[in-house]
Amino acid sequence: IIGMFFQDGLTGSAWGDWALYTASPLRAFEGELGVQAPVGFWDPLGLSRDGNVDVFKRRRTVEIKHGRISMLATMGYITQQLIRFPGYLSFSGGVKFSDVPNGLGAIAKVPAAGWFQIVLYGLYCEGTTQNWILPGGDFDFDGQYMKKMDAANKRAPGDYGWKPPLLATDDAELKKRRLNAEMANGRLAMVAIIGMFFQDGLTGSAWGDWALYTASPLRAFEGELGVQAPVGFWDPLGLSRDGNVDVFKRRRTVEIKHGRISMLATMG
Repeated sequence: IIGMFFQDGLTGSAWGDWALYTASPLRAFEGELGVQAPVGFWDPLGLSRDGNVDVFKRRRTVEIKHGRISMLATMGYITQQLIRFPGYLSFSGGVKFSDVPNGLGAIAKVPAAGWFQIVLYGLYCEGTTQNWILPGGDFDFDGQYMKKMDAANKRAPGDYGWKPPLLATDDAELKKRRLNAEMANGRLAMVAIIGMFFQDGLTGSAWGDWALYTASPLRAFEGELGVQAPVGFWDPLGLSRDGNVDVFKRRRTVEIKHGRISMLATMG
């Protein structure tokens, strides 16, 4: 019903006929990569409502970069469960790779020198993609940076001039399909890696084994009505973390009432 209200206010129709909303600045972006069925161009916060192309390109570049990093991070989270390097992570500290736990527990085990190398490599990657460092290895202090940025701004978001083997193609339709697939997988990976972090922090395992989290006050409500597969007891904001039964019952009563009203409103 909230969706119907929104669509009605936006297009004049509860069914949200996009063809009725011809004046929208969002139409400037509806042909961009990443606009895929069934959602289409999805901007629930209205970040693109002003139709600013430069701002859109910057946000799209950031989205693609985060998606790529998240895909690598997700695969890394899975790989460490299956493969472990032999030998030492730190000879001076006497830390073996086998001593480092999976997931978030590894943060405290990696020596400071290791973190320094990781951060330094990250800065190098960022500097080369943003043209802070010239091909010769020198920092840009003589105006070449702006020239390179102007050239980079003419490229598509996420295009850093590197063609990955086996994936790059000159076929326009195939390229579009692969780039759309990259964006879709990147978006999924962003959700996946955040879910893994959350589950790891909550249960000590990236796979979120609920049986490992025996001390949770949420277990007071896991047998209640509404706790259904595949989600189980779902309280992402932690509103029930204190285990207060009276507060839970009041919220459940309000939820049921709102649900009944919304069912009537939707049918109406």
